[in-house]
Amino acid sequence: MKKLFIAVALVMGLGTSVAFANDVVAVAIDTVEVVNEYKVIDVKELPQSVQDAIKKNYAEFTIKEAFFDETAKTYKVVLTDKESKETVVVFDEKGEVKGE
Repeated sequence: MKKLFIAVALVMGLGTSVAFANDVVAVAIDTVEVVNEYKVIDVKELPQSVQDAIKKNYAEFTIKEAFFDETAKTYKVVLTDKESKETVVVFDEKGEVKGE
């Protein structure tokens, strides 16, 4: 009788663990982050179209730094004004402003 009681207790214990195992669900989430990889370039390497756009639309600014993203074919230019406030503008190869 003692063995029967132990056997029933074990079966109930196994049944309970199986019942709760169904409630656990593994969820895998893949995250993809797109990051522009700008490389520092010399200001002289900016295309003429970008230089012209800066002269036309940002005449009161001075070019501080320039970067190029080969994958997106975009140029990120850091501009400074007279108060040393920085503005970052991204251009495509045609000199058109693009969103960051």
